[in-house]
Amino acid sequence: MDDTVLPPVTLNELTQLTRRAATVIERLRERVFAPNAEKRLEIRFNVRTAAEMVGRTEKAIRDAEADGRLPEPDKDDGTGRRTGYTLAQVNKMREVFGTLPHRAPDDPPLVLAVQNFKGGVGKSTIVSHLAQYFALKGYRVCVIDCDSQASTTAIFGMNPDVDVDEEEDTLYPFLQHGGPKSLHYALRATYWPGIALIPANLGLYDAEYEFAARMAREPTFILDRLRDGIASISDQFDVILLDPPPALGMISLSVLRAASALLIPAPPSNIDFASTAHFLKMMEATLTELARFGGERSYSFVKILASKMNDQKSAHLAIKRMMDAVFPQDMLQSVLKDSAEIDNATANLSTVYELTGPATRTETHKRCRAYLDAVGREIEILARKTWPSHHRALRKEGIL
Repeated sequence: MDDTVLPPVTLNELTQLTRRAATVIERLRERVFAPNAEKRLEIRFNVRTAAEMVGRTEKAIRDAEADGRLPEPDKDDGTGRRTGYTLAQVNKMREVFGTLPHRAPDDPPLVLAVQNFKGGVGKSTIVSHLAQYFALKGYRVCVIDCDSQASTTAIFGMNPDVDVDEEEDTLYPFLQHGGPKSLHYALRATYWPGIALIPANLGLYDAEYEFAARMAREPTFILDRLRDGIASISDQFDVILLDPPPALGMISLSVLRAASALLIPAPPSNIDFASTAHFLKMMEATLTELARFGGERSYSFVKILASKMNDQKSAHLAIKRMMDAVFPQDMLQSVLKDSAEIDNATANLSTVYELTGPATRTETHKRCRAYLDAVGREIEILARKTWPSHHRALRKEGIL
């Protein structure tokens, strides 16, 4: 008589489970990535909003359209009414009026890593929304997806399994000996004006093993390769956002080495904050060790962002108070609260900034947008503080 209550799960059963999981993923992606469909940015801005974004009056915009400095606005064929301005058209206005917020050529680009070795803290969500916040403001943004899970790549409209070739489109070729001289080969335009993407897919995972095997022989090459790659494209961008894997691996170490600033998402729950505390301890030890292979690394700023905050949970409120007390200078003042709006957008591989129509008029949306804007605004000010060419304007605004 067999006393085993549960039969053993064999390799064959695990293979079947893997295939069924792949089928689910394929169906989800079929729903989001329709055949031959390209993701488009549908948001439009009325003349009042456009004027606020550009920093000029509505009259100035209409006058520029009348005298030919700006093209005539798009109009509805049936009613003849303006249909609103695209982000590309708003940026054209900024160019005409001289209000593009780009850094000066002598200013260093902000290379910001959104880093935590724990998964599920909202890393890719923050990277995507920050990129779009900066793009809405008129900055030139590059997003480098360093995570083989490729969540950020998918949010920006690329199917990692179909649209991305690991041998041509990701960081992988650049990280090899004898690879390309710069990262220009991997830059992909996105449907968001002002945002370029270096995508990722599962093939990037192989780089972790190859890096680890080569680390003992050539530590400086391994650790500084990504930093050198970013330097090769940095003249094109104001802000470069890095989305590293949620683990302490060789790519994460390269990200720590390449970044000029760090943003650490930390949900205010016991488990997540304990993981963040461990992350900080590991990061200190790691940077100390990395300093042996090429000098000490410093950052323009390191900030902790309370993410996925739920005001209805007393534990969240208590831990957030503790975080503010322990890290008074290190916490962002803004908080990214837990929101169904973000969850629903992410489920459709989208963002809150991309929503249009009636969905944007709900109080839930407005609150969520306010949280995201506050985080973006605070990071934007920190970025501008790293650019000497912006200091005069910051003093005029009473920020410096």
